[in-house]
Amino acid sequence: MSQEKYYITTAIAYTSGKPHIGNTYEIVLADSIARFKRLVGYDVYFQTGTDEHGQKIEQKALEAGLEPQAFVDQVADEIKKIWDLMNTSYDRFIRTTEEDHKRIVQQIFKRLYEQGDIYKGQYEGWYCTPDESFYTDNQLVDGKCPDCGRDVYKTKEEAYFFKLSKYADKLIQHIEENPKFIQPESRKNEMLNNFLRPGLQDLCVSRTSFKWGIPVDFEEGHVIYVWVDALSNYITGLGYDVNGNHDVLFKKYWPADVHLIGKDILRFHTIYWPIMLLALGVELPKQVFGHPWLLVGEGKMSKSRGNVIYADFLVEHFGVDAVRFYVLHEMPFANDGTITYDRLIERVNTDLANILGNLVNRTVAMSNKYFQGEVKASGTLEQIDIELRALALETPKRVLAKMDELKVAEAIDEIFVLLRRSNKYIDETMPWVLGKDPSKQERLATVLYNLLESIRFAAVMLMPFLPETSEKILRQINTNLNTWDSLNEFGGISPGIKVNEPEILFTRIDGKKKMQELTGDNIEDTKTEKADQPVKQKGKPAKEEVSIDDFDKLDLRLAEIVSCTEHPNADRLLVLKLKVGSETRQVVSGIAKWYQPEDLVGKKVVMIYNLAPVELRGVESQGMVLAASKGKKLTLVSTLEDISDGSLIS
Repeated sequence: MSQEKYYITTAIAYTSGKPHIGNTYEIVLADSIARFKRLVGYDVYFQTGTDEHGQKIEQKALEAGLEPQAFVDQVADEIKKIWDLMNTSYDRFIRTTEEDHKRIVQQIFKRLYEQGDIYKGQYEGWYCTPDESFYTDNQLVDGKCPDCGRDVYKTKEEAYFFKLSKYADKLIQHIEENPKFIQPESRKNEMLNNFLRPGLQDLCVSRTSFKWGIPVDFEEGHVIYVWVDALSNYITGLGYDVNGNHDVLFKKYWPADVHLIGKDILRFHTIYWPIMLLALGVELPKQVFGHPWLLVGEGKMSKSRGNVIYADFLVEHFGVDAVRFYVLHEMPFANDGTITYDRLIERVNTDLANILGNLVNRTVAMSNKYFQGEVKASGTLEQIDIELRALALETPKRVLAKMDELKVAEAIDEIFVLLRRSNKYIDETMPWVLGKDPSKQERLATVLYNLLESIRFAAVMLMPFLPETSEKILRQINTNLNTWDSLNEFGGISPGIKVNEPEILFTRIDGKKKMQELTGDNIEDTKTEKADQPVKQKGKPAKEEVSIDDFDKLDLRLAEIVSCTEHPNADRLLVLKLKVGSETRQVVSGIAKWYQPEDLVGKKVVMIYNLAPVELRGVESQGMVLAASKGKKLTLVSTLEDISDGSLIS
């Protein structure tokens, strides 16, 4: 098999907070492609990482009472832990605060300036902090950011600009001559017709209104803006050098075979990034794939909507491979996918527990029952055997064709066609009937051999998608024949070996019970309105009884209010800065009706410390303070004695 190189990247995750399952989908998708390419014989390099500079990070760090570097260290570590939890096989995790990255980015910026592609000017317009983007009056939608719908503010500052229009015609020509450069097709048309052909404005590539970024080394006070900084990671991670003294990794793996990104950042990767490479004289990546979003129900995942689901929460309840299977299988090639607990439970029960798990369990159990685990040689083949074998041999070709187009969900479907056919084969051949007839032992041996080999085929093909499960299957049927080349012939399992004891791969889930567990544990599933205002208790009956274990899930701590301000976007809300031991937390609370900000400073309150962060009217809240209410009166909960902040409430 060819040892052709294959370089795949994800967009680097922004270190403003913990990534949700929608963000995590991208790394799992990239991992499945990287694992598949390795399986079929490619020399793969898989890069991911974190984007750690910008005004938003600077603000988040200030709110957390941390230096920006300490803040991004914490978040980057959490992101890396989630990527590892999901069993992703990246070769490089790059951080944009690494010294080598910063040094090369400064070289790139200076080279572009020296050759006249970057010039100094002044920017005046509307700025969206969450998206780190500037907009003109005409680009705003109802006075809001056209991309995320959030508030923008007017800004004017000295900045450097990149001459995008200088290279626009050359990029248009490249896109037209390379129809696979932007995928899916609809994304390509959007970039050409909405941005490139109408004409490009010069791009702001430095900032002076904040400090947390890579300094422009020839202009004090300027930091290099996100487009040059973050996008360059795809070549800095390989050891690109402006003067041509590239590292061996860059010489070997560039250009990238695919940049895997979310559809919302397609413009940056198919216009800004290629033009930057054209200006540097660097070959363009072969393909940019803008994958769709993973929605919750019918809506986009958002902390402000209170519908965020995290990967580690799902793994706790369903396991790594079940979560991997769901996000890979439920995401269409070009359209948004949906995640709901009901559908996840259904997929585990039908596809994983029944179609896959039950097939493996029954086959291994029958091999142990009828032949004491020994694999017998196949005898005379009947038409039904020939059909199953033909499907097994055809399936790898179909999977390969789908994966060449990055149609991962469809590739998985092809494998499950073989699994369903194998289950039907059991029903048709009825090995439990054959086992009762001594004269049918050769036929029984043939049936079980065909099933074991079909399962091996499926397990090898599932390795990129369900790596742990595939390993368990191959261990149960006691074979290390797990290469793609081994699927060229049906009959790889050697007669005479003994299968191991059957092991349950996926346990069927009690849907009602699991839904109670999920909605009880996932605190952030609560509606935002409930967090915005205190709950009225008048006439309210007692809630359902809980056990001490339920109560123990809450981490209650005493906190001192060190500052309190009015919420900029909501009259009912106050923004509290709470000192909790050595840490400072920000909590947004709907208590403005009962308290003036100056009356609360210095007071000690009880807070829920381990409540997942949410965004309330544009301001992040990292916990909740407790209050008691009766009628129209409300009072914050505190302690009788003056004890130190950070103390646990138990």
